[in-house]
Amino acid sequence: MGEARLIAERARGCPGVAGLSGGPFGTVATYLPGERLTGVSVDEREVEIAIVATLARPLPETAEGVRRAVADLAGDRPVNVRIDDIIDGAIDIVEGS
Repeated sequence: MGEARLIAERARGCPGVAGLSGGPFGTVATYLPGERLTGVSVDEREVEIAIVATLARPLPETAEGVRRAVADLAGDRPVNVRIDDIIDGAIDIVEGS
């Protein structure tokens, strides 16, 4: 599941992404040995990424940028990018808080 960690890193590094989100019930996550990676759910069928976006760029461009950033890691699986929240500014979100 190293790919889930790489997907999370790439998604966080995309323009317009302030951080990752677990969703309203914390269900967007991947369970790794000894930890829970919030904001990315990876299985054999699909990749789901839940983000907190900024208003720094149009939201569709932000989502598409995340998809492109992780496409090689996703392989043939669809990448679903979900925008769970929008903030005004470019502050960093601390996941899991």
